[in-house]
Amino acid sequence: MHVLRPPPRQAFSLIELLVVIAIIVLLMALLLPAIQKVRASVDSLRCKNNLRQIGIACHHYHLDYGKLPPGGIEWRPFGNTTKRQLAWSAFILPYIEQDNLSKDLNLNKPFDDPANAVAAAQVVKIYLCPSSRRDGNLMQGRGACDYGGMYGERIMSPNNPPKGAMIYDRAFRLTDIRDGTSNTLMISEDCGFIDGQWINGNNIFDQAFAINKAPPWENDIRSDHPQGANGLFCDGSARFLSQNMSLPVLAAICTRAGGEPITEE
Repeated sequence: MHVLRPPPRQAFSLIELLVVIAIIVLLMALLLPAIQKVRASVDSLRCKNNLRQIGIACHHYHLDYGKLPPGGIEWRPFGNTTKRQLAWSAFILPYIEQDNLSKDLNLNKPFDDPANAVAAAQVVKIYLCPSSRRDGNLMQGRGACDYGGMYGERIMSPNNPPKGAMIYDRAFRLTDIRDGTSNTLMISEDCGFIDGQWINGNNIFDQAFAINKAPPWENDIRSDHPQGANGLFCDGSARFLSQNMSLPVLAAICTRAGGEPITEE
């Protein structure tokens, strides 16, 4: 009995194959920007979450000590190696579930003392923005920090005395933030600065430029997010700060008691 068989399957022609490849390439070109945009949005949200946790830690510190952590202690003039120059981010370690790391530090010694070398080299994930494009998670052999305390502003006038919520050798009560805790930046992104180390008291700064516009040698509000950077306000809220924010408003949110009107954000 003769069995009917289907005709043999025809292979793709070269032209058909090239058309399929071209369609796939076109779809990838159309989808890639959308994927990158979603990834950037997710990274920005994760960065905000880091700042919120840092804000909660600062408020718990306030509950225990009656004040926010100081921006830093014993800042060093150039050439001085005796002052400790310790940062706010070292003082809140017990409040971000880093008790063991905190116990390994000797806060009676400088940030770069050999006694602190091993602990200072530890990477603390909450201090790293997921969008940061640094080469590694160590800066000069110490754990990096993408967030800096707000020392004040020098956009509109000199920052002397310092006008921010985080300055050296002085800690503020929330009631000292007379511009309002929801209007005053406490900490913001400062990605990639060479002294951006969580133990080093150089991770505070006074704002001098528009967001993301500072030269590389200045520590200022900067990030690897498109169009702006994230900031933590004294009320514990984390918000995205547009790099198109007007300079008077940017200056106003960098001061704790300047009395400036804030008409936009």
